[in-house]
Amino acid sequence: MAAAGGDKLPVEVCKGFSGLDRVVLREARGSSAEVYLYGGHVTSWKNDHGEELLFAAFKPPKPIRGGIPICFPQFASHGGLESHGFARNRVWSIESDPPPFPTNSASKAHVDLILKPTEEDLKIWPHSFEFRLRVALGPGGDLLLTSRVRNTSTDGKPFSFTFAYHTYFAVSDISEVRVEGLETHDYLDNLQSKERFTEQGDAITFESEIDKIYLSTPTKIAILDHEKKRTFVVRKDGLPDAVVWNPWDKRAKAIADLGDEEYKHMLCVEAAAVEKPITLKPGEEWKGRLELSAVPSSYCSGQLDPQKVLQSS
Repeated sequence: MAAAGGDKLPVEVCKGFSGLDRVVLREARGSSAEVYLYGGHVTSWKNDHGEELLFAAFKPPKPIRGGIPICFPQFASHGGLESHGFARNRVWSIESDPPPFPTNSASKAHVDLILKPTEEDLKIWPHSFEFRLRVALGPGGDLLLTSRVRNTSTDGKPFSFTFAYHTYFAVSDISEVRVEGLETHDYLDNLQSKERFTEQGDAITFESEIDKIYLSTPTKIAILDHEKKRTFVVRKDGLPDAVVWNPWDKRAKAIADLGDEEYKHMLCVEAAAVEKPITLKPGEEWKGRLELSAVPSSYCSGQLDPQKVLQSS
C-alpha cells in the first residue's frame, strides 16, 4: 500500500517482524510510529531525525518486549490472570468507523484498533467488553494513545480491571537519567512486598533495580536523559498511578528475552491505574490517555528547567 510518485502515506498497513501485520504512521515533518495488530502494540516511535525513542526487542514466541505493551485487564500480578493480562497477546482489528472521539485528533497519522473478548477469553475473564485504542502522531511528532474500555455485558454486572501503558523509553545510559515529578509521592515497592513508602529524593535516579508504583501522581512527569540532552515529557489523563521499572544487571540476566546489557538503555515509566481498580457498570466507558513528547534539553547548561516543563500546559 504505497502512494503514487513515491510519497509516503500518513497511514500504511504492511507486514512486519515474522510476517505480523503492522500499521506505520508518518507525520509530514518526518516523525513516525509503528503499531502491531498483535497486542495493539506500539513498537517504534521516531522523531523527525529518525532517532528511535522507544526500546523494543523481538524474540518470539515471547510477547514483544519493549515498546508500549497494553496491560489489560490486569497489571502485573495484581489479580488471577497471567501477568499483565491477555490484551498484549491477542490480535486486534483495525476499526474503520469508530465512535467519535470527544477530542478528535487533527492528525491524519492515526489508526483505530479494537479488541473484543474471544470465547477463550470469556472463560478466564467472564466479562463482555470493547477496548478501543487510538494511536496518533501529533504535528510536532508527539505520540498519543487513547484507550476506551466499555462494559458491553447484558447480564447487568459490573467488572473491574487494572491497566497500564507499559512504556519502555530508549535512554543513553540508565545511570545518567533522572525522573522528575514524582518526588514527595507515596509508592508501593514491589521489591519489598508492595510495602508503602514516601519518595524522599528531589528526583529519581538509578543505581540498582527499581520496581515501584507511585500513587495519585501528577498528570505530567519528566524523564531527563543527560547524555542525549533530551527530555521525555509524559502527560496522562485518567491514569492516576505511575510505575517506574528497570531490572538492573542481575534481574536482566534472568529475563530470557532481554540482553544482559540492555537494561542500561531502557527505562519504563508507565501511566497506570493499579492501586484502585477501575469499575464499569454495563454501558459505562472509561477513557485513559497518554501523550509522549521528546524535547531537546541541556540539563547542565540550564537551557531546560524541568520544573517549567512540568508546570507548562
